Amino acid sequence: MSEQSSPTVHDDKCYRPHEKDNITTWLSYLENLHSKSIDMGLVRVKKVGDKLSLLKPAPIVITVGGTNGKGTTCRTLELILLEAGFKVGVYSSPHLIKYNERVRIQGKELPDHEHTASFSWIENARGETSLTYFEFGTLSALHLFKQASLDVVILEVGLGGRLDSCNIVDADISVITSIDIDHVDWLGDNREVIAKEKAGIFRTNRPAVIGEPNIPQSMINFANEINAPLYELGQVWHFKQSLDSWNWHGTDLQLLNLPYPQIPVQNAATALATLYAGGFLNRADDRRISEKQIKDALTKVSLSGRFQIIQTQEIRIDDKEKTIAKIILDVAHNPHAAKYLSEQVNKLKLTLPNSIKFHFIIGMLSDKDIASTLNALIPSADSFHFISLNVSRGASAELLSDTLNNLQASYKQSGHFVAPVTSHNSIKEAYDYLENKVEKNDIIIVCGSFYTVAEFLTSSF
Repeated sequence: MSEQSSPTVHDDKCYRPHEKDNITTWLSYLENLHSKSIDMGLVRVKKVGDKLSLLKPAPIVITVGGTNGKGTTCRTLELILLEAGFKVGVYSSPHLIKYNERVRIQGKELPDHEHTASFSWIENARGETSLTYFEFGTLSALHLFKQASLDVVILEVGLGGRLDSCNIVDADISVITSIDIDHVDWLGDNREVIAKEKAGIFRTNRPAVIGEPNIPQSMINFANEINAPLYELGQVWHFKQSLDSWNWHGTDLQLLNLPYPQIPVQNAATALATLYAGGFLNRADDRRISEKQIKDALTKVSLSGRFQIIQTQEIRIDDKEKTIAKIILDVAHNPHAAKYLSEQVNKLKLTLPNSIKFHFIIGMLSDKDIASTLNALIPSADSFHFISLNVSRGASAELLSDTLNNLQASYKQSGHFVAPVTSHNSIKEAYDYLENKVEKNDIIIVCGSFYTVAEFLTSSF
């Protein structure tokens, strides 16, 4: 929610906001506008989008779907395109702190009044068609983009692909970053079914970029059925990492000695494949993106809540001063993301003395695969500190603790290290506990959900 405005109180639950009402009032209205928070299907939202001529918000539209890595791929695309002089808009979700994070134009968030004016315009035009919070927000983003006369619009799919409201737009380039099991109630419980749902953003005769190395056959079959040209990792393009840099290769292009961004390299490589598929890297005119522009942009790529270091400390290692992380935030909330986070922590451990320990503060939603997510973190954690998330879908600290203790029982029986576990009512309570218990050079990881990271960022310590 906006820090600039406070809620307006109305006794009438059906109060319809005006353009001049603050964004908190508008968002509260949107949350209660439709009977369901998630209502999969495109009929209603496409009807309104078509009526308002919002289905082509820019000359080039890139839609990015996938289980994990969507936000960082969008951010990489955005920064490279901006570096090259394109006018760019990005729609992403969810937000961490305030709604304004969901829409960026030319790399910047918009002020509250532009959102409320857009909300009011859509509200006055939608008639009797009911819209969910996300559907309304998607239409508003498309309206804001169209008003800004942009060159490129990047849309991050919120859930799935085929039935996500972003899919009312026929993308010029479609991207799938990764495929894993998540949102099983909506998308299915196996990779083949999930992959076909995500492939629903592909379009006939338009590039479909896939950054997932283990592509389910259902996705390839669907692309072939609709004649969408595939740009697959390991087939049309690939990347290779070395100690200090990495290389990207396409069938007729190579980019060497690229700097490492502060995000997973696979997602940055997928962004480059997207630009390659769209012809941005091999154009013959002055709009061709240069290698220098790519390298300059990669040095700037980072995203809040993705292995985000928000506090550092100086320690002495082998008689030399070294700056290391004190607190790291990561929104990892499913097994795939948790595995990557665990791998990153273990890589960091290799550069540090064994005396430095990693302590995890974790809050999760109850409808996630809690057991598999926590199991992926066990190899990298020296202690676990669970919190209860005070949201409708929040899991209790006790449920998380019980789940982990059951997982660690087999570790204990085999004589392996078993990380200690504590439970807390809030993130502040967990942080205060750790501050008084851990060694001064230890590192704290806050993860498990967007809500967890947001709660940490908005808490006062």
